[in-house]
This record gives sequence, C-alpha cells and structure tokens, in this order.
Amino acid sequence: MEAQKKHKKSIWGNWWVPIRKWFYPAWLIYEVTVRFYVYTLAIHQYFKNGDHNIASYIGEIGAQVLDILSSSITFIGCTAFLTIPSCYILYKFFEFDNLTNTRFEQRIKVFF
Repeated sequence: MEAQKKHKKSIWGNWWVPIRKWFYPAWLIYEVTVRFYVYTLAIHQYFKNGDHNIASYIGEIGAQVLDILSSSITFIGCTAFLTIPSCYILYKFFEFDNLTNTRFEQRIKVFF
C-alpha cells in the first residue's frame, strides 16, 4: 500500500522535475501565441481580399483601422481567456505531486 502512495520519478530523470513546471506553460504560451497571430492574419486577409469590399463603404483608412482593431481584439481576447488560464492550470498541475488525488494523475505525470 505504501509503495503505491509514493510519486514515481519521471522517465526523463530527476533533473526534469523542477524544469517541467515552467517548460510546459512556456511552450503553451509560445504555441498559442503563434496560432492567435495566424488568426489575426486571417482577419486581415478577410478585410483586405474579401468579396464584401468593405473599403468602399468606410474607405481605405477605415478598413485598415477596422482590420487592426479586429485583429487586436481577437489576439487579446484569445490570450486572456484561453492562454493565461490554461498556463496557470498547467503550472499548478506540475507544482504539486498529486493535485487531483487520482491514480490517473500519478500515472500520467511519469511520462511528462
């Protein structure tokens, strides 16, 4: 019984244990930031090359302002509501040995 309660060491070794709680959230921030940047480029292309020709209604400068505003709102919104909470959860997940008190967590942390 006591052997099952002890947290198993990572398959990557003891040196990986203190690094992993920072690595995974940092990796997630990088990946999601790149994806959100691609979303903002898609918004730019939509306003620039779309069939609706929004520039004829609000002018070229108005279309550029709408483009920048929409892209910024998309990037900031996705970062605030998706990236920051998920990175915090990942950090807390690896900060404690058994955060959820389940055997599944103990088994999966060995691989990370």
